[in-house]
Amino acid sequence: MNGPTVRVAVVTGASRGIGLAIARRLVSDGFAVIAASRSAPPAEWGISHTPLDVTDAAAVHDFFGGLQRLDLLVNNAGLAGPDEDWDAIMATNLTGTWACCAAAEAKLPDRTGRIVNIASILGLRGVSDQVAYCAAKHGVVGLTRALAMKLAPRGITVNAICPGWVDTDMAAQRYREIGITAAEAAAGMPTGRVVKPFEVAEMVAFLARAGAGSVTGQALSIDGGGTARA
Repeated sequence: MNGPTVRVAVVTGASRGIGLAIARRLVSDGFAVIAASRSAPPAEWGISHTPLDVTDAAAVHDFFGGLQRLDLLVNNAGLAGPDEDWDAIMATNLTGTWACCAAAEAKLPDRTGRIVNIASILGLRGVSDQVAYCAAKHGVVGLTRALAMKLAPRGITVNAICPGWVDTDMAAQRYREIGITAAEAAAGMPTGRVVKPFEVAEMVAFLARAGAGSVTGQALSIDGGGTARA
């Protein structure tokens, strides 16, 4: 008798931070996880690694074309920076996300296929010194909604998760750029703390389940209540 079929998940940018937390959570749920990222995740977590730069359209096409199975795509690769880095920020956050979605469409199974895009609360609101990043993440939210409508007849769901401050190296760098401490960032959240990476991973795990088959086209905030007061 054949055993249960192992579901396959691809997580871009999975070498650290939110992406690594997502990959670890999916492994614990029984997924065979492929970290498609420039750097490899720690070997001890049982996560396969394929080097991938999501801004390289040909490499993205070849990678997804070579997959034998794909059940879940998590587009987590992201880049923040000054607005002068517009092209790189857009290429990674928006164009790279679109390239992966487009390449993955044919591989995802009808009725059970899932796409989760990691956006940001800055995909829902504006910040004056992050014009490029806000524009890219707003684009990810729009892409999510449109692609959800396109793939709905196949029963494939597409959703975006929009984190606020998350306890990662990227957030720590941002604190330094705007001159605040981690404690001040936490104090600015209604819950009094920043989000932990595993909490974002839990949202991904939920969206990957059969019971989330009617959740699609959504931009789900996880920001300690910050957007509730907007």
